[in-house]
Amino acid sequence: MSSSFLISGLLILVAYLLGSIPSGYLAGRWLKGIDIREEGSGSTGATNVLRTVGKTAAVVVLLSDLLKAIVPLLLVKGIYAFISAPILEPILPGNWESWLVAAVAIAAIFGHSKSLFLNFTGGKSVASSLGVLLVMNPLVALGTVAVFGIFLLVFRIVSLSSIAGAIAVNIFMIALAQPLPYKLFALFAGIYVIWRHRTNIERLWKGTEPAIGEKLQQE
Repeated sequence: MSSSFLISGLLILVAYLLGSIPSGYLAGRWLKGIDIREEGSGSTGATNVLRTVGKTAAVVVLLSDLLKAIVPLLLVKGIYAFISAPILEPILPGNWESWLVAAVAIAAIFGHSKSLFLNFTGGKSVASSLGVLLVMNPLVALGTVAVFGIFLLVFRIVSLSSIAGAIAVNIFMIALAQPLPYKLFALFAGIYVIWRHRTNIERLWKGTEPAIGEKLQQE
């Protein structure tokens, strides 16, 4: 049992550290010599990188943020595939897998938004949430992306689309009868993503939230 907790704790720590890699911040520093946290919305995510650094950098940051979340979950899945033999089962019991996946997923998105390397600042965890969903259940991920895309096509506002996706993921988790830990993760992640967008919600309410291609108005 002690080995189970030790390995689980190490996997959660690895997920947090990977999530903490500040891709958006590094893009701003390397390409424009700026601290992206002091530009635009102050987020280190791909949307703010798009506004302040450029399209190519934003795509690279988006892919990086996805991978930071995908890799630790694949590590968990890989370990469970490797230790499926009965002799190794006591190390990490099989009935822990979905709970550990959910815990590692939370650590990854928390690392992205509260980076150890940026004094616990960061992005809004949208891309990292999508990354873990791709590993948990690709259908849930695709459904969430579809909702995001529809809202983006209609309203052209990334924050509104992200909030819609955060709500939709819970619906898809229930509709596709996912394990309880995954449903709880979706609830946590959805609330967390919406909370991270609270300043965007204020601007949406005021009608000052920028659409794609528009500059954020400084208040």
